Amino acid sequence: MDNSVLTKGHKIHFIGIGGISMSALARILMDDGCIVTGSDMKESHITKQLEEYGAQITIGQSDANITDQDLVVYTAAVKEDNPEFMAAVEKGIEIIDRAELLGAIMKRYDNPIAVSGTHGKTSTTGMISQIFLEADMDPTVTIGGELDVIGGNLRVGKKEIFIAEACEYHRSFLKFSPKTTVILNIEEDHLDFFTGLDDIIDTFNRFAHITPDDGVIVANADDKNVLKALEGVNKRIVTVGIENSCNYKACDIKHDALEKYTFKVFKNGSFYTDVALAVPGTHNVYNALCAFAVADLAGIDKSVICSALGKFIGAHRRFERKGYFNNALIVDDYAHHPSEINATLTAAKNMGFKNVYCVFQPHTYTRTKMLFDDFVKVFKESDVNVIITDIFAAREKDTGLVSSQDLAQAIESASYIKSFDEVEEYLRDNLSENDLVITMGAGDVYKIGENILKLT
Repeated sequence: MDNSVLTKGHKIHFIGIGGISMSALARILMDDGCIVTGSDMKESHITKQLEEYGAQITIGQSDANITDQDLVVYTAAVKEDNPEFMAAVEKGIEIIDRAELLGAIMKRYDNPIAVSGTHGKTSTTGMISQIFLEADMDPTVTIGGELDVIGGNLRVGKKEIFIAEACEYHRSFLKFSPKTTVILNIEEDHLDFFTGLDDIIDTFNRFAHITPDDGVIVANADDKNVLKALEGVNKRIVTVGIENSCNYKACDIKHDALEKYTFKVFKNGSFYTDVALAVPGTHNVYNALCAFAVADLAGIDKSVICSALGKFIGAHRRFERKGYFNNALIVDDYAHHPSEINATLTAAKNMGFKNVYCVFQPHTYTRTKMLFDDFVKVFKESDVNVIITDIFAAREKDTGLVSSQDLAQAIESASYIKSFDEVEEYLRDNLSENDLVITMGAGDVYKIGENILKLT
C-alpha cells in the first residue's frame, strides 16, 4: 500500500466501521483530514460518535456504498462475498485489512508500543496509557475496550507515542510495526484458526522478530511459552516476573480485603520503588510490571509511574463495578478463557463476600469445545455459584457438537439457565447483602447486571 493515500483529502471506506479497532483507526484518519465513509450491520454509540465527528455511515452493507473511494478497509470477519468487498474489487479500488492499516499508521510514530498476549492486553494497554498521560507525553492510544481516562477507545495525540493492542488472531499483529513490543503470556486460544499451541508460539516468535534492532521486547519471564517464543530472537529483551530471575521483579506482594495489591519493584536485583494498585488480582501485578517496565524504559520518572498505576481503575468490562442490588455488588468482566476466568474468580474469592455468583456466557462454539475440559476444571475448583447461559456465537454457527447444557452437566454443581430473563429473576430472588455477582464473558452477558440494576 502507498501510504500517501492516508493523507488529507483521500476517501477511505471502512467495512465494519463500528468495531472497537476500526472506529479508532477511522478517527485517526479523520484527524489527518481523510474523508471517511463506512458501514456496519447495526447502529451503536460508536457509530453515532463517528457520525458526530464527521464520518458518513450507512447501517447495512451494500455495493451502493462503494463509489469513488481511494481505499477500502475491512475486518477479519468480512468475507470475500461481502457486497462491498466485491464492489471494491470490481471497481479496482485497493483493499486492505484492518491490521495492515494499523501497521501503516504505526510507522508514523517515533515509538509505537504494541501490547500482545493471550490475556491482559486491554488492561495493560490501559495502564501504559494512564502512565504516559500522567507524564504529559500526549500519546495516541487505540485500545480494545473503553477507558474512562481517554473517554472511550481512542485518544489522538502527537506523533511521538502510539500505544496499541496487538491481537494474534489471524496473525494480525504480524502486519504491525512496533518499536516496543510487550508479550504478556501465551496460551491456547483462537483454535478455530490456530492448529495448536506450537502454532501460536511460532506466531509470537515471528512477532518478536518484527521488533527493530533499536527497539525492545518486554516479556513475562514466568511464562514458559513466552520464553519458548523468544528462543532465537536476537533483540534487546527486558523481562518481568514474580517467580523467576528477571529485570523487573515484584516482591513482598500483599493485598487487602478489597484485593488491592501492593508490592515492591526490584530492578536488576536492587530495590527500586513501591507500587500500590487499585485493581484486583495477581494477574494485574504482571500487567502492572509490564507497564512499569515500558514506562521506565521510556524515561518516565518512577514516581509518576507509581502515581498513575495507583489511579488506574480498569477498562470497561474488566472487573467493572456496575452497582448494587439488595446490597449485593454487581460486577462485569470480559473473561472468556479458562485462565482469565481462574484469575478473576480467584481475586473475587479473596474479597470476603458471603456468596459469589458467576453468570458465565461461553464465547464461540469452537472455544467452548476445544477448551471444554479446562472450563470444567476451572469452574469445579472455583467454589462459587456458577450459572451458565447459552453460548454467544459471535462469528460462528452452531454445529451441534457442544452446548452450554453439556458444560453445566460436566461441572455438576453449575446450573444451566437459558434466557437472560430467567437468570435475572433467579438473581433478584436470591441476592442478599454482601453477595457478589460477576457477569462473565465476551458477549452480551453484561446486560443481565444492567437490567437488574434498573430495578434499584
